[in-house]
Amino acid sequence: MITVVAERPNVFTDSFSIERQSVRAEPVARMAGADLLGATVYELAPGTDGPPLHIHHAMEELLVVLEGSPTLRTLDGERELTRGEVVAFPRGRRGAHALVNRSQAPARYLMISTKTMPEIVEYPELGTIRAVTHSPFDPPRPDEDPADRIRLLFDRSAAKDEAPSR
Repeated sequence: MITVVAERPNVFTDSFSIERQSVRAEPVARMAGADLLGATVYELAPGTDGPPLHIHHAMEELLVVLEGSPTLRTLDGERELTRGEVVAFPRGRRGAHALVNRSQAPARYLMISTKTMPEIVEYPELGTIRAVTHSPFDPPRPDEDPADRIRLLFDRSAAKDEAPSR
């Protein structure tokens, strides 16, 4: 059964609930009734970087360019995207990505994800790793123990690699 909500979100809205520096974001999947999918509309002001280059080890993401021409950075290089382009970011190093807006106009895109948790996110250029048990966009459930909401960031150099057992 499709969840009926009073007002469906719109990816072309001018209203954003999250604004940090020159990045605006509006989570739309939960508002549309999704349980297992995440989707957020992001808008980068001209000359703005999105999140740093990162690798998801649990979630897969899909980007849809709605407006503008953001530049996609990967471990293999970078290229400018155009309106309507769709790019998949599979789990692991082959899905490493970052978006920047080097243009003179805002860049708007929809990022869809599988919301697989727990999640490990690696930031290779920063040398850090983040471990999380929940999405930052998901509010706590009424019966949830706050101690179960883990969000840790640590230096990769401080971690100890374990050799695979044979």
